[in-house]
Amino acid sequence: LKMSWLWFYLPLHLLMAACLCHSIKAPTSSSQQSFKSDLFNFYHSLILANGKETTVHLLKDIPKRYYFVLEEGRALAPFTITVTPCDVPIEWSILVHKASASFLGKAAQGDHNTQEVSKSQKATSMVSPIFNYKGNSVETYMGMSSHSALYMLEFLSTERDTHITVYLTTDTTSGHLYPELPLDPRLDVIGIGHTTVTLTWKHSPSVLQNKENIQYCLLVNEKHNYKSLCAAETAIRSSGIKLPPTLALSLSPYLLEPQQVMILSNSELSIINKASSGEVRQICTGTKNTYTVPSLSPSTQYYFDVFVVNLLTNASAAYTGTFARTLEEPEPKVMELKDGKVIQVVLDGRKQKIYSLQYQARHKKVQFTFQLCRGQVRVHITKNGKTVASENILGLRYLSLKGKLLDTYLVQLRSTEEPNSSVKVQVSSHFNKPLFPLLPESLKIKSFSKLRTCNSVTIAWLGTQEQSKYCVYKKRIEEDQVWMELRSTDRCSRPESRHKSEKVLCKYFYDINLQRAVTTETIKGLDAGTLYMFDVYLIGPSGIPVRYHSKVVKTRKKC
Repeated sequence: LKMSWLWFYLPLHLLMAACLCHSIKAPTSSSQQSFKSDLFNFYHSLILANGKETTVHLLKDIPKRYYFVLEEGRALAPFTITVTPCDVPIEWSILVHKASASFLGKAAQGDHNTQEVSKSQKATSMVSPIFNYKGNSVETYMGMSSHSALYMLEFLSTERDTHITVYLTTDTTSGHLYPELPLDPRLDVIGIGHTTVTLTWKHSPSVLQNKENIQYCLLVNEKHNYKSLCAAETAIRSSGIKLPPTLALSLSPYLLEPQQVMILSNSELSIINKASSGEVRQICTGTKNTYTVPSLSPSTQYYFDVFVVNLLTNASAAYTGTFARTLEEPEPKVMELKDGKVIQVVLDGRKQKIYSLQYQARHKKVQFTFQLCRGQVRVHITKNGKTVASENILGLRYLSLKGKLLDTYLVQLRSTEEPNSSVKVQVSSHFNKPLFPLLPESLKIKSFSKLRTCNSVTIAWLGTQEQSKYCVYKKRIEEDQVWMELRSTDRCSRPESRHKSEKVLCKYFYDINLQRAVTTETIKGLDAGTLYMFDVYLIGPSGIPVRYHSKVVKTRKKC
């Protein structure tokens, strides 16, 4: 680092005086006492703490300096300095100022004559650099220090404003702040699939010694490897995501931000940070040193980093990262669609497979019908290789397309969420013979709070202009079961699959005037203060049912 040695001399002398002033007898002059106090307070903020990790903020092209001296009474002592860049590469160096005993004596006596100090300092002291480094890796310097030496650390960022962490210690007997890495800190890729990569790494000695407070955390992304956990968190924050205080403390869902998704399974914590620039996945595996990363995209290169984290101090050490490319997705098997036939497809969201259906048109106009049964499904339709439709399926969806005779349509379906999804599909060129019933404007069930009693509930739903059959079912549920019941509901199931005790009634109705095509029903014989889930099934002429959205209502506790 470029620096002015003349500038260096003056602060070193004043700082040495400041560091020793606590052992100096009180001067007779009050002005001298004030000067020493101000001097000590000013330079105290530049003294590097021993045994504590210090965060240093750097402004672009402006060097920042920190100092440290040994405790009195120790002739020689080992010390280590660890610097962790949290973003861009930095330059840093260590310089030592060795002073003679006569100079220390003058400093201790509080001699502040500027000219005399400067001459004495030049004559009896020597400043020399002992270490310098440039880069963004975590770097540790180990050395021996004497009580007559004053050290200066200088840091510089030439790219942009950034921050680093610095750890100084002279205590080599009470253990390490940072977890230890094994002699071979590399990650090994032992398995690659279409959507998975299996990694293994050698155990950290710290994990073997203290399993309760040490754990491994894995970071997965599509950009590059990170040389420290500090650098990884900085990169994620710069993409617009707020992180929990540290990866090691990401054990509570209350720390998650709206852009994060937490997945907890088999005692492993996975936090997915979603950003416009991609996805960064953090997985804490406890003390397991082999892990299979799931739910990756086929034919994609991923970068993997493992950090061993001390849960008590939040300090971490990084293994040497690696990368791997998932296998290409094999060509999906294509199933032929037959005109007018309804099929149900079950999609595995965990494997992210695409299911393909093919249909050759027998008429110029064709109609595809999709009925979502469970989960979330996206459909993509091409005609002779060109995209004609692509959307998420909600409820019952009709897609009418025009073309030529013998046009080839390819329908691709995939689940957009982890659990299994399913959908019914039909293609037909006979528009006048629909298998699915005519649907009302809304499939919502409405309940009337004012008509709710301790043993009855009144509900209403919309009908159509077509004479159809409507069957009402009820099911008693607990409050903690509501979310699971609604999520796991198969909207394509037939009412016959329900328990007989859940059936309330079936009735027919229609109205030519859609504004009057509304019906109500009061369900009696219910228990007070109890939650019930009500379902209505619409069954058209073909017998294929469509289930309305379930409605959960609680009867009054007191009447």
